[in-house]
Amino acid sequence: MTQDTFLALRDVDKWFAGVHALNKVSLDIRRGEICCLAGENGSGKSTLIKVVAGVVRPDGGTVAIDGVQRPSLHPIDVIHAGVQVIYQDFSLFPNLTVAENLALPTQLDQRRRLVRWKEVRGIASRALDQIGVAMDLEQPVERLPVADKQLVAIARALLHDARLVILDEPTTALTQREVSRLFEIIKRMQARGISALFVSHKLREVLEISERIIVLRNGQKVSEGPVAEYDERKIARLMTGREFAGHTFTFDPAGKPRVLEVSGLGYRDRFRDVSFDLHAGEILGITGLLGSGRTELALSLFGVKPHDRGTIEVDGVERRIDSIRSAVRAGIAYVPEDRVSEGLFLSQSITRNMSVSVLSQLRGRGGLVDFAKVAALVRRWIQALGIATPDPELPVQSLSGGNQQRVVLARWLSTRARVLVLNGPTVGVDIGSKADIHAKLKELAAQGLGIVVISDDLPELVQNCNRVLVLERGRVVGTIEGGELTDAALTRALSGNGLRAGGG
Repeated sequence: MTQDTFLALRDVDKWFAGVHALNKVSLDIRRGEICCLAGENGSGKSTLIKVVAGVVRPDGGTVAIDGVQRPSLHPIDVIHAGVQVIYQDFSLFPNLTVAENLALPTQLDQRRRLVRWKEVRGIASRALDQIGVAMDLEQPVERLPVADKQLVAIARALLHDARLVILDEPTTALTQREVSRLFEIIKRMQARGISALFVSHKLREVLEISERIIVLRNGQKVSEGPVAEYDERKIARLMTGREFAGHTFTFDPAGKPRVLEVSGLGYRDRFRDVSFDLHAGEILGITGLLGSGRTELALSLFGVKPHDRGTIEVDGVERRIDSIRSAVRAGIAYVPEDRVSEGLFLSQSITRNMSVSVLSQLRGRGGLVDFAKVAALVRRWIQALGIATPDPELPVQSLSGGNQQRVVLARWLSTRARVLVLNGPTVGVDIGSKADIHAKLKELAAQGLGIVVISDDLPELVQNCNRVLVLERGRVVGTIEGGELTDAALTRALSGNGLRAGGG
């Protein structure tokens, strides 16, 4: 440990029910350094963060903060020592205003019995000024977009004289423009001597923001070094022990029937005049910045927000998609971006989550559910999608993010859909699960399924789609396909410097 080291871990061990979550992990974080912690789900990242935060007590090893060894860590002591952790849920009070969320910890720390509202607004204004952000202080946090919630969490962390900010998957729900804004703020923090530990599955972002990379696998540190020594392929191999080829998807529509035809579709003021077709075996991408209408379009195709203009045809037959039931009957399935709140019954079993959409197909005599049929269906999809579980009767919340996403896929593929719409298909899943899901999508396309992928993950679109529509303010402003489909071309289109014609 050197004088410029702010955080030092030495041979940290942690066991959970016989699982060696951390196996003699040692690492340093220097003052004013931006460091990345990379690893798959189950690699030990979350456990390590909780050890540093004082939430989990290690079974062995030492932790030193600012040169002081801490034999016992408690969350409040860690905060006073200058370490702040911003978790994925941000730990904000949704029913309180921006100002109240920012100032409340300070007021509580000062043991104030009465709230001084002028002081609350002053504290909040100073906090946002530190990161160069203007925001309505009276706005309830629950009404803020995800990116602004994250900025509130960062501003609150800096109020406590943070010297190390740990950001756990900070870009999961952000668009490219919002990610760039976040990175500017992290760089601004660094200029003030504040360290940042960036935890992410998004390897391109890891390489963009980090100065040094630490890779965990199966609870052990397997690599560490300056960012110049790494590329995406190397990090992925170190994280998983697997080599990823990264083949692109090609498609020839000749002789392939159209499974979906959308003409002049519109929904209120969210999108309008959207037209495209989709062939059997094709993977079509749709992208756009926040507010482009891409999610509303997905929800309209699935009947959640029924379109009020235009038509939808499935297999050449016009269908009125005005409810989820009508979408399923028409042969359209939808995998939502937020699988936790929209796609799964977390406390229910894997079996129930997989079978709930097709119970009418699983009846036996007397109209009762035939549990033998249910079990056969579940076994088939567990095997087909490679879902890792010792028991399908376990609650689905016991699975990793990647396996949860596979369960959602199985649920809708069981409906024998002709068209599969996926909104953010790999949001929050690790690199190995991401590659497996991408491979499965290509396999499903090869079997004749028409697939629509809605995403702002540009490499995901380039590697898995033969054609991508770009939405801006509710309208299709460009189509990129074939050899022209590159990260650079999509970036130009999204920044307003690319295509301005076309429409699919």
